[in-house]
Amino acid sequence: MLRISELPKYDAYKDSGYEWIGGMPEEWEVSKLGGCLSAVSIKGCPDLPLLSITREQGVIQRDVEDQDSNHNFIPDDLSGYKLLKEGQFGMNKMKAWQGSYGVSSFTGIVSPAYFIFDFTKPIWPSFFNWAIRSSLYVSYFGSASDGVRVGQWDLSKDRMKVIPFLLPPEDEQRLIAKFLDKKNTQIDEAIAIKEQQIALLKERKQIIIKKAVTQGLDPTVPMKDSGVDWIGEIPAHWECTKVSYLAKVDAGATPDRSNPKYWGGSIPWVKTGEVNYKTIVDSEEHISSAGLRYSSLRLAPRGTLLMAMYGQGVTRGRVAILGFPATYNQACCAMTFGDKIAPEFAQYFFVAAYPYIRDEGNESSQMNLSAGYISGLKISVPPIDDQKRLIEELDEEESRYSSAENVLLGQLKKLKEYKATLINSAVTGKIRITPDMVEA
Repeated sequence: MLRISELPKYDAYKDSGYEWIGGMPEEWEVSKLGGCLSAVSIKGCPDLPLLSITREQGVIQRDVEDQDSNHNFIPDDLSGYKLLKEGQFGMNKMKAWQGSYGVSSFTGIVSPAYFIFDFTKPIWPSFFNWAIRSSLYVSYFGSASDGVRVGQWDLSKDRMKVIPFLLPPEDEQRLIAKFLDKKNTQIDEAIAIKEQQIALLKERKQIIIKKAVTQGLDPTVPMKDSGVDWIGEIPAHWECTKVSYLAKVDAGATPDRSNPKYWGGSIPWVKTGEVNYKTIVDSEEHISSAGLRYSSLRLAPRGTLLMAMYGQGVTRGRVAILGFPATYNQACCAMTFGDKIAPEFAQYFFVAAYPYIRDEGNESSQMNLSAGYISGLKISVPPIDDQKRLIEELDEEESRYSSAENVLLGQLKKLKEYKATLINSAVTGKIRITPDMVEA
């Protein structure tokens, strides 16, 4: 990768008038978005493809057959949807603060709530897209948005108009855009490799955990059928039994948030998002952020295993051990085990079972689990001495894999930071892009 500090600079700079920009190349100008863009609104094209505007990718073609990605209602009559042409700038005004906008590479229709703009100055669309979607500009759209809740902030068109925009000569715009197209393709390929390496590392760790909690450490012991397809055979001296025979299983609850008698006390209260394969140990944080004064909920003891019951994607089925007595919300299920099974072994077992619980445990269209479903799950149960040896072995493997994963995550973070810095530097003139940099 090119070292940004070693890339060429412009011969002369002038003050941009904005602290966040600092100096800018002498031949560049500072414009305002209101002077670069003109709002347009054309409707009545219902037969054109549906487009969507996302934070991650800007303007994309919408897959109307993919129900998982179509969270917004699509009406039967699309005549009120707005035309967005290739080369126009489109924006989801409710999520502009997140960066949900971009220059379209397609011609189609979008929600009537979106903003559509033509360019009114000599602007190369690809340069504008790289610049406006850079981290420097995204923060400006946050300051130009208002709302009661962050997720529903609405962009003020008047305040958007005064957002400053650095405008190089048009030939430089094209050069910068071509350079960023090329270099970010290379960076994205490197990022994809790192993400694949991380995924393979996690997959390998998952295989090791599954093998340990279902087959044990001794490959010579006699085996028997567990009666559960995904578990397969287990050592003949192990058991395989329902969670309800091994643990007390309880679902949580959330007391009335509007009633002050429940909140502001010293009873820790754990939320679903904190259930993530780790021991939850910071009781003070839970008391200060969401402590209860009074609750009819049972206080789960230290060592209780929590499982997330709600949530699409990766949340549902995750587990964590309580490191202190606590209550927990309605999207959590608590398993308090007796003497036959160590919570640490049960945690590793459910890490291994996670893909099967996540994909096969749906009991409704809400993609939720229930305490009844979890009670009926079968778990392999080695003798307690075997469990202790397995826990020790898996802890060592966990430490080894976590160290390797942290190295890769650090490299991935640096690549993403480099990408953001390279884009910001190019679109603000902190580096000068030359023809040979595009051709090389």
